[in-house]
Amino acid sequence: MSRVCEICGKKTQFGSKVARRGLSKRDGGIGLKTTGISSRKFKPNIQRIRVEINGGVRRMKVCTACISAGKIKKALR
Repeated sequence: MSRVCEICGKKTQFGSKVARRGLSKRDGGIGLKTTGISSRKFKPNIQRIRVEINGGVRRMKVCTACISAGKIKKALR
């Protein structure tokens, strides 16, 4: 099951989780030191909902940002 919004195309993005130690310079320390970097995923909040399109009803995978922005119209039961 792909985790992609069918409206805006938002999908899983990749980034880094950075582990640091020490006290920052602005707080009186000598600066933060990086002790490890590991990869991580940023997953969008995808919901499978019934949507009304061109008078018909179908199920779509839509991110919550598109739902709350009103880019789709939910189908009535």
